[in-house]
Amino acid sequence: MLKKILLFTSLLCSCCLASMAQVKTESRHVSLDSMQHLSDVTVYAQRPYQEVIPAQTLNGRRLERLGSNSVADALRYFAGVQLKDYGGVGGVKTVDIRSMGTNHMGVFYDGIQLGNAQNGQIDLGKFSLDNIESITLYNGQKSEIFQPARDFGSAGTIYIKTKRPHFAAGKRYNIDVTMRTGSFGLANPSVRWEQQLGPRLSAAFNAEYTYATGQYHFTLRKKYSDGLLAWDTTAVRKNGDVRALRLEGGLFGLIGQGKWNAKAYYYDSERGIPGAIVNNVWKNSQRQWDKNFFVQGSWQKKFSSFYEVMVNAKYARDWMRYLNPDTTLMYINNKFTQHEIYVSMASKFTPVDNWDIDLSVDYQCNTLQASLVNFARPTRNSVLTALATAYTLGRLKAEASLLYTMANDRYSARNNGETVKHYSKYLNKFTPAVFVCYQPWEEPDLQVRAYYKRIFRMPTFNDLYYTDIGNASLKPEYASQLNLGLVWQRLRQQGLWRGVKLSVDGYYNWVTDKIIAVPKGTGQYRWMMMNIGKVRIRGIDVTAMVQAAPVPDVLLDANLTYTYQKAQDYTDPADYGDGGTYKGQIAYIPWHSGSATVHAGWRNLDVNYSFIYTGERYHNSSNIAANHEQPWYTSDLSASYSWRWLGAHIKLTAECNNLFNQQYEVILNYPMPGRNYKFTLKLNF
Repeated sequence: MLKKILLFTSLLCSCCLASMAQVKTESRHVSLDSMQHLSDVTVYAQRPYQEVIPAQTLNGRRLERLGSNSVADALRYFAGVQLKDYGGVGGVKTVDIRSMGTNHMGVFYDGIQLGNAQNGQIDLGKFSLDNIESITLYNGQKSEIFQPARDFGSAGTIYIKTKRPHFAAGKRYNIDVTMRTGSFGLANPSVRWEQQLGPRLSAAFNAEYTYATGQYHFTLRKKYSDGLLAWDTTAVRKNGDVRALRLEGGLFGLIGQGKWNAKAYYYDSERGIPGAIVNNVWKNSQRQWDKNFFVQGSWQKKFSSFYEVMVNAKYARDWMRYLNPDTTLMYINNKFTQHEIYVSMASKFTPVDNWDIDLSVDYQCNTLQASLVNFARPTRNSVLTALATAYTLGRLKAEASLLYTMANDRYSARNNGETVKHYSKYLNKFTPAVFVCYQPWEEPDLQVRAYYKRIFRMPTFNDLYYTDIGNASLKPEYASQLNLGLVWQRLRQQGLWRGVKLSVDGYYNWVTDKIIAVPKGTGQYRWMMMNIGKVRIRGIDVTAMVQAAPVPDVLLDANLTYTYQKAQDYTDPADYGDGGTYKGQIAYIPWHSGSATVHAGWRNLDVNYSFIYTGERYHNSSNIAANHEQPWYTSDLSASYSWRWLGAHIKLTAECNNLFNQQYEVILNYPMPGRNYKFTLKLNF
């Protein structure tokens, strides 16, 4: 294919050169049927980039067809991902990859990482799909080495790419208006406006408001350890309401041999926390307020064929208030404020063809203030330096990177609100990674890949300094990853079968110095964070894609994922206490899980069916019958029809989620919604 493209380009350039020569020498007559002799023409073209570790990606129309509300909902369709969903429209949603823990997952928004130094978890429910162009999941790290040093610092990464303005010929603006309504009292209007400000400058603005009562009926069944039914109750889930406003704006520019962009983001929400249903308590009154703001920018320029620079910068402020007015337990009214400053510079060198070298340096400063009594008010300064290289030799491509992390925490011991003493602790670590991809034959139908990566995650501020349970002596939590896999694909432009793709990956991960809460002293009333956890994970991820065109104007495609994981707790029982957890499957990790999406398109009509399955698991590493959780599944069905009217493109979508009204819990005692409906009207001008 590359040879054909180069040949076509050569012929085109030759024709252009011949035309120019004819214009300059009009006195010379050349017959069209005569033989022409042209000087040699050399054509330079960049070889299409291929991932060393191919990623899982949702983008374009497939992302839109899933009917997901948030980024977290869409990630359920990736192999190897476990989603923790605490229920309801406004429930917190976090993601774990290959059972290594949420804190080992890096989430990047337009190339810059989203941070939460307080607890390390990113609530992906705060990001709507209305402004998202693509979501990509990488195991290990992104294959492209030209990236900030922070990108090398996670066991797995999610890249969220927002929409960039594109304009049809002669058009200077685009306006998208979306309105969603449905179950749970949902009202979700959204508007996106794109404006061309000049030949090399454009702007985009997106606003979205979400309101929902969050009330839904559910059925909760509990059984005794011998299998007999203990009770069966139907109730209404309450205190799950949400009111959220999201505003985003961006500028996008082009410069000579480069580009730049700047973005501002604001999120303001109030939500009820329905809580767990325990001790016959069916309603909770906890509330949470969030105000998140950040501005970020990126500048990238290619100075020559062998030198390129990228600069990123960000400032973020996150404010959160948590209220528990229940005085029968403990009255809590805590406020937290985080600040983050981030600056990065990456330089890519290409000394010879097929060999790239990257040097990246990042600086990040995080602070946390809280209304807690005697809180340490920590500040963390981090410097990350990454040296990476990528080399292609025939059908073999290899990458290697070495990340150096230096972190300095400063915190204070406080007594009755007064500072008693200042402390400081340093950390210096080197962590390597190696990736290899080999293509056995000339045609790129089959690729074999493997990688090893050693990485760690810093203890969060809560782990270290949270009043009463924090432990300032904690060490980093280490993770090592081994992966061996292959991918086979066959793509065609004509015929019945248009495309087939299959990937299989086997992996072995082990986590040491895992940070867990351990009871201290006599009784279970006081807990402390300790570095005593050990986890070993063995698994297989399988993905498959099939496309077919059985008749004209009809396109069928199916995407399947399957994951098998054996994730065992190898924590020494002598350290943690004899709880029967040794070699047990860790909490909420199923042995078997998978998903399927099937789409049929005919002209302006699209029908999409989605299925998600999570097998049996335990809600505790003590794998006894009392902790066993039944498998669950959901089926979603949607249909959409689009047409043009008075110059506008209109699309109407109807969805039925949890089609068979499955009653299930992702997290114990947090019942999920049953059958529910959603209707979407989208207009594009």
